[in-house]
This record gives sequence, C-alpha cells and structure tokens, in this order.
Amino acid sequence: MENETEKDVVVETPEGAAPEAAPEVVAAAPEAERAQRGRGGRTPGGRGGRRPSTRPPRQKSEFDQKMINIRRVARVMAGGRRFSFSVAIIIGNKKGKVGVGLGKAGDTTLAIDKAVRDAKKRMITVPLTKNNSIAHDVDAKYNASRIMLIPAKGRGLVAGSSVRPVLELAGVTDVIGKIHSGSKNGLNNARAAIEALKNLK
Repeated sequence: MENETEKDVVVETPEGAAPEAAPEVVAAAPEAERAQRGRGGRTPGGRGGRRPSTRPPRQKSEFDQKMINIRRVARVMAGGRRFSFSVAIIIGNKKGKVGVGLGKAGDTTLAIDKAVRDAKKRMITVPLTKNNSIAHDVDAKYNASRIMLIPAKGRGLVAGSSVRPVLELAGVTDVIGKIHSGSKNGLNNARAAIEALKNLK
C-alpha cells in the first residue's frame, strides 16, 4: 500500500467575490462596537444611559459671604494631637443686614457651614440713611480692638482690615473706619465693627 503524500490545498477566490477579512480586523470589530456603547454594554442613547437628576437645583443664598480667616487648630489628647479647622466668616445682604460667625469642625466644609449658621444667629440690622451711610459718629470696643466709624459724604468706603468687608456686606457707603488699637486680630476687629453698628440710632 503506497503512502499518500500530503498536498497543499490552494483555495482560489472567484472573481468579483470579496476576500475574507483578516483575523486582526475581525478581532478589532467587537472592540470598536464596545467603545461605541455606554457603561453596562448599552448604547449612550438607549435605556442604559444615565438617569436625569430628580433633585431640585440648589437655591442661591440671599447672603453674600466673606471669609476672614481659616486656621488649623489642635488639641492635645492622651493619644496625641487632634487637628480641626476654625473658620471665621462675615455674611450680609448689602441691604442693612450683617453678621459675623465662627465655626469649628474636622473638615473645612463642615466648619464653613457651622460658621454661616452662627453668623445668621448673630445677624443685626443696621439703620442706614437715604445715602446708605450712617447717621452719626460711633465707636466701640471688643476685647483689644477699638474702632471708630465716621460718616463722610462723597468719600465712599474708607476702612481697612476686616472692618471693610463688614461695612461692604452691610451695604454701608460714605463712611470712614478708623482702628484705634494695634490689634491684628481680624475676628476681633470685625466683631468690634458689629458692636459699633449696634450702637447706631
């Protein structure tokens, strides 16, 4: 019995017929199809797309706010130091309402929220004149801070330190603010300004 010799089989492609796709192209097709689909194997425009949010948009607060300072503070415990953040904020509507608040928390966002709530609790209403100025001279003292507010027609707002943002957010103009102490504490200066505005009649 003779040994059968193996022969190479040649498949001829008839004229006009498209050649078979290469294996690389066939393998790449599913990848391209997957890329066009969204998460979970569904097309972005189909049912599997992200659902629209049903939560109502957050309403903008009527109060503007200005941060005086933010500090990282620590308290010593038996196991070591524990750090938290202290935030001082001024809020006001520029129409006669202003307040200063202090908040402390382990996270800056929580500390800011606490400071805003504290400022709303301590908010005061400033009696303004027709020109958004103050009626008379007034001075006040808070701890080591001593300031004086003087009405000055046509001068605008002339004040420094944290007294300026307090007066700005209260909507006060044409006022000169003088700090008669050497205190650099922004929170105390702001609270002294609030005390001065409380003394207005």
